[in-house]
Amino acid sequence: MTRASQPARGPLATLCLTQVVSWGVLYYAFPVALPAITAETGWTRTNTMAAFSAALIAAAASGILVGRRIDKHGPRAVMTLGSVLAALSMLGVALAPALGWFVAAWILAGIAQSMVLYAPAFTAITRWYGNGRARALLVLTLVGGLASTVFAPVTAALVEYAGWRHAYLILAGVLAVTTVPAHAIGLRAPWPTLEPAETRSGHEWRPVALSRPFVCLTIATSLGAFAMYAATIHLVPMLTWRGVGATAAAWALGLSGAGQLLGRLAYGPIAARTAPAARASIILATVGLAIAGVGLLSGPPVALVVVAIVLGVGRGAYTLLQSTAISDRWGVAGFGILFGILNAPATLAMALAPWAAAALEEATGSYPATFVLLACVAGAGAVTALATSNRSPARRLRPTSLT
Repeated sequence: MTRASQPARGPLATLCLTQVVSWGVLYYAFPVALPAITAETGWTRTNTMAAFSAALIAAAASGILVGRRIDKHGPRAVMTLGSVLAALSMLGVALAPALGWFVAAWILAGIAQSMVLYAPAFTAITRWYGNGRARALLVLTLVGGLASTVFAPVTAALVEYAGWRHAYLILAGVLAVTTVPAHAIGLRAPWPTLEPAETRSGHEWRPVALSRPFVCLTIATSLGAFAMYAATIHLVPMLTWRGVGATAAAWALGLSGAGQLLGRLAYGPIAARTAPAARASIILATVGLAIAGVGLLSGPPVALVVVAIVLGVGRGAYTLLQSTAISDRWGVAGFGILFGILNAPATLAMALAPWAAAALEEATGSYPATFVLLACVAGAGAVTALATSNRSPARRLRPTSLT
């Protein structure tokens, strides 16, 4: 990499702010608003969830192109445009007169998600901060973990007092006035260019992407994402099904988000004591056990909240696991394209999971059975993760560094 100095705290601080707001509005507001949406419109939970799933499919489809664009030109233009699209999409959600318009608005939101959420932020941090990326990623994900803690109860209050449509109008305004200027102004640091040798190393992503460890890593993270995000989206409906009040269930989701902070703080000590494959398996197994606990425990409400927090711990560690899985095994050259390939099926799994879980719950009439099956999926991911060791040093990509 060229001898550009590592950026100051500005880009990191900007991304911390925009990740909280973007995740809070584009992702965590939906499960809180879902009961009100279905009650007012008469749309089934499955069809309404399918709209949200369509957003994640759109994010998966556009994510690799977004990653390549950021690799070449930096994140500022992409993330600023993504913020504009995000605000417009939330306006579309709020004003949708029919289910078809609702789905279209969420598809636009999915394109925006690929441009403003963790994938572009991770690419930016990895390139800007070089050997200091681990600390920067930890800070980013620690702060980002507050998204559900802040926005789940805020959304619940907005829905209760203003209705879900007005709630989304307000949230669209929050997106517009915070993330658009933040990305436009705060991401102006020079984008480091690669030296010719590093560019050649970057083309070695193809043998890595086709290797058995990478394929197993993709499968394991996708299975984990499927189980984890289905359980997260259905956590509020599951708790209300158990008899927990809607406000208390929203707070449980928020506390689960707070649990992500614990998971991310614990990731460093875990990483120092385990090999990449072992810690991937441990984290995915923890997620599976927490999901099973939510499904099998009938009460008391405090116990359900505690298990929800444990689920958040697993989710928090999973985020850092995913962001470092490639560099831990193959270095950071070619990170953008490899992360795009790794993230696309995981995002697709996230897209299908909420809809599939909703359909399964409607077919069985049992949220506990649904959560137990999701726990089994996470367990399969934990087993697959054991096969993700990169045992061939010769195939390791040359690390990128700032000098």
